[in-house]
Amino acid sequence: MTGHQDEEARPLLQRLERSITKTPLPWDQFWIILFLQLSDPLQLQTLAPFIPQLIRDIGVTHGDESQVGHYVGILQSSYYIAQAMTILHWSQLSDYVGRKPLILTALFAITISMFSFGLSTTFLGLVVSRVICGALNGSNGVIKSIVMDITDTTNLPKAYGYMPLPWMIGNAFGPLIGGTLSRPADRFPEIFGRSELLKTYPYLLPCAVPAIFASVAGLVTYFRLKETVSTRTPLLKSIKRRLLGQSYAKSSTQNESSDAVAGSWQANPEEVPSKPLPLRAVLTPKVLVMAANCSTMALLHNAYYISILPLFYATPIELGGLSLDPPRIGAILAVSGFVNGVSQLLLFSRLHDRFGAGAMHTFGVSAGIPIVLLFPVINGLARTHGMGLAVWLCVGVQLALTPSLLMCYSCLALYTKAAAPNRASLGATNGITQLLIAGGRIIGPASAASIFSYSMQQGHDAWFIYYFLMAIAFLAVGTSLLLPRDPSLWEDCQ
Repeated sequence: MTGHQDEEARPLLQRLERSITKTPLPWDQFWIILFLQLSDPLQLQTLAPFIPQLIRDIGVTHGDESQVGHYVGILQSSYYIAQAMTILHWSQLSDYVGRKPLILTALFAITISMFSFGLSTTFLGLVVSRVICGALNGSNGVIKSIVMDITDTTNLPKAYGYMPLPWMIGNAFGPLIGGTLSRPADRFPEIFGRSELLKTYPYLLPCAVPAIFASVAGLVTYFRLKETVSTRTPLLKSIKRRLLGQSYAKSSTQNESSDAVAGSWQANPEEVPSKPLPLRAVLTPKVLVMAANCSTMALLHNAYYISILPLFYATPIELGGLSLDPPRIGAILAVSGFVNGVSQLLLFSRLHDRFGAGAMHTFGVSAGIPIVLLFPVINGLARTHGMGLAVWLCVGVQLALTPSLLMCYSCLALYTKAAAPNRASLGATNGITQLLIAGGRIIGPASAASIFSYSMQQGHDAWFIYYFLMAIAFLAVGTSLLLPRDPSLWEDCQ
């Protein structure tokens, strides 16, 4: 009897031992992922410090300072609108053609669009450049799928502790590049004063830095990154299949076991774990709950950190801001980006092991409430006492709360993998979440910047923008309560 009990206990003990032992990260590929991911935050954050000044320079506001925020919001949202229209297709396509071709496409788009942005002298040209970048850049969802492909449940939290590292570097160096290298002929006449090119296109130099980096990242990806999707179809064939519709996909895959899609999934349900599912099958309640949290989180983050924070710094004190110039704004955003990345790198994995993803996410979005309340407090102190110590202390407190908010992205990535119907559909699942994140990024900057401009105008409630941000924060807290306390609870139900 004792021997029989020992035999029954041994598999259980082995399972427990396996669950405790953490798989090491595959650094031979993981460092490449971190490197190429740097392209996205670098191109986004390089633009942030000088876009308000660029809007003034091209004359689209005709000298009306209250309209700067409106056009900044349109320009920022154009990128995310274009991305929202295509990112689901790119991510779902990566389940069939592989991740690598789509990463290369995204890096090429960043290179071309950033050079185009720096050479644009009209508002329409700026918008077209951002639309090109957004439409062809589906790297966010694809990169997340690669990370999930090469990790398991034991080392995925550790991997996402490192994932903000490129965003930290991009958020730190991007604003410095944009703030320092914009208008170089005026700022550094002894070096660039004779360059007619940089006098004609004063924002070309900062735009060229992320463009060149994306080109280098493309070379590294092409020669060193390994494909993580074992069953692939040619890219042109998959695009043709999607253009001709689902019926063509079914008929063309009857004799191609490696290209099986919806029809083969229905005919052979036992093959579900190894085949990508059709989009309708991926839209499970768990995926929709997780995607809703991604959307509200992105709405809060982009309305506050990407849109309002730089605008608030650049707006004159008498109109509700802090009257800071682009170099100082770039320096503040750079320090903030560095602190955000270091906090995630050092604390995320430990906090996850201690409190779990659910508690971390709820706490993170709840931090948005005091973050929003500090905006009018900071401006009120600046109006009353000038730019003194009290103002900078409140700015520091506001930025210190930001890392907990940004850690929510990593928490939601863990829920994304747990919610995916099968491993072969990770690309589609990430595409759905990235689509709703892009939706939050569209609505957040455009609406927040426009409301900020509206609230600055004479006769309007100056606090209206903060009512709006507070409503978003409470919405994010409410959706966070729909998540289980730990992603593993979803995996156990599969």
